[in-house]
Amino acid sequence: MLPTYLNELARALPPVLGDGADPVLALSRQRLIDKPHGDLPRWRDAVAALPPGPAPHDLDRDTVTLGAPGAAVDRDALVTALQGLIPWRKGPFEFFGQTVDTEWRSDWKWQRVAPHLSDLRGRRVLDVGCGSGYHGWRMVGAGADFVLGIDPTILFLMQYLAVRRYAPRAPFWFAPLRMEELPASAAFDTVFSMGVLYHRRSPLDHLLELAGALRPGGELVLETLVVEGGEHTVLMPEGRYAAMRNVFFLPSSAHLAIWLRRSGFEEVRCVDETVTTTDEQRATDWMRFQSLPDFLDPDHPSRTREGHPAPRRATLVARKRR
Repeated sequence: MLPTYLNELARALPPVLGDGADPVLALSRQRLIDKPHGDLPRWRDAVAALPPGPAPHDLDRDTVTLGAPGAAVDRDALVTALQGLIPWRKGPFEFFGQTVDTEWRSDWKWQRVAPHLSDLRGRRVLDVGCGSGYHGWRMVGAGADFVLGIDPTILFLMQYLAVRRYAPRAPFWFAPLRMEELPASAAFDTVFSMGVLYHRRSPLDHLLELAGALRPGGELVLETLVVEGGEHTVLMPEGRYAAMRNVFFLPSSAHLAIWLRRSGFEEVRCVDETVTTTDEQRATDWMRFQSLPDFLDPDHPSRTREGHPAPRRATLVARKRR
């Protein structure tokens, strides 16, 4: 399974990334073949136990749908295989009528973002921190010509492969690496970075990396945690934020716009700012660990349990200067 996928990746990347494909392929092989994660055999077996594909699929629905609900498949084996890939964080998905109710209602985020995007038809798209690949599949459903998702978490790649089993011809590829490991290529028409910036110790470096991936005039879609305030407002938690250790900078939307302009972007606009609710992020049977309800102050849910403002996310769209 994985050698075959790597061979297909090796054919798909060079026409887009040029020489930049070589380090991407080397890192992918290292992490999947040479020095694999200890749980990789178990995850690989779970994907292999799924009903064979390809199968009918719909990538342009809020629930990414794989396989016909009435297909003759072993339902118990299907559920067992999908449960072997828990935790499912980004979705939702449906496999042969079986819904995978993920921690995040990622369809809600897509609904907020999609009306403000340039038409994705025919575009080359990069999805940074793509998780399970949910948004990448939606980008294909919206007509993107080529999508590359990157995320270092190997479980997420295996969840992507579970979906790809039924849509093998979809022009969506996944490489297990971080943004700072992707060579600058100016190859993409649209770059998404959603839920990544606040994890970076140097947010401006991340913005410069995103600019390096875009062609001149290309579009950036940036979604991140923010706080309320003016153009001089930014929060850096001294300890944890909503139980997360790796949260560094939460700017206001106005301050974030300054960062973007300083990093080579123009036509910067905030298209959405929304407080995350416990309906959008919560534990489910498919993600059984703690989630947002556990990270808020039970007496004052407008604050995290550390006393910070509760999660608020903004999406900014900008264009790389020509």
